[in-house]
Amino acid sequence: MQEQTKIYNKAKTFNNSQLRAVIRSGEYKGQTAGLSKNMLQTNLIILEKNYALDFMIFCQRNPKACPLVGVSDVGAPFLKTLGKNIDVRTDVPSYNIYKNGKLHRTVHEISNLWNENLVAFAIGCSFTFEHSLIKHGFTIDHINENKVVPMYNTNIKNLKSGPFGNTMVVSMRIFKKDHVNNVINICKKFHFAHGRPIHFGNPEEIGIFNIFEPDWGDDPRPLLEDEVNVFWACGVTPQNAILESSVPFCISHTPGYMLITDIDEGAEIPIIQ
Repeated sequence: MQEQTKIYNKAKTFNNSQLRAVIRSGEYKGQTAGLSKNMLQTNLIILEKNYALDFMIFCQRNPKACPLVGVSDVGAPFLKTLGKNIDVRTDVPSYNIYKNGKLHRTVHEISNLWNENLVAFAIGCSFTFEHSLIKHGFTIDHINENKVVPMYNTNIKNLKSGPFGNTMVVSMRIFKKDHVNNVINICKKFHFAHGRPIHFGNPEEIGIFNIFEPDWGDDPRPLLEDEVNVFWACGVTPQNAILESSVPFCISHTPGYMLITDIDEGAEIPIIQ
């Protein structure tokens, strides 16, 4: 664990190009929260082209959880509008492979799985606004502890498109109760990275009945008396939709292990390719 923390702290000093290079080489395989300061991080979904339109409509209908910021050409593993030399086959530290709606395996690169029928989608990630929260003096537990943010399935239904539906996934962070309004004001401008929280307070109101057993990520710590759980829509929502779908093949990032782009987090409108 100490060695992993050492590698993570070193990765914090890298710029985008350096960071993608060490991820591509396999030297860095860790989670990406807190890395590449002030740059947009994205979730990644890769589907066969015959499901691409349904998925784009799914993102359009559920923009809070699925803010689409980039789409590749069919068969091209590059997201040219999001950065120089981004290659979706190698530039994510960890990938999930799904077959027939079930998680099949996790790998660190997908060059041997890429083919001319695939389309890659980049979806904004809440890791993006964390740099701004830290700059304003807030503490983010999972960054301090080099853990993966806790994520939960909820009872909030997505609007369906084709085989994609299911319910929204949320990520959770802990803040002091009297700081929540400040957190909302900081995050609301990041509309392409989920923006303002969707809920704070009692997790059961959104269908989370055991906060200490997240569906993805690491367990959170208990709350102090003056603290509250704050929840954001999460880009793992498409993976949750895929789990319920009939899609025979899909590749995604592993939750917490994101694609790092060259888009400044303060950009008003990211360009969709």
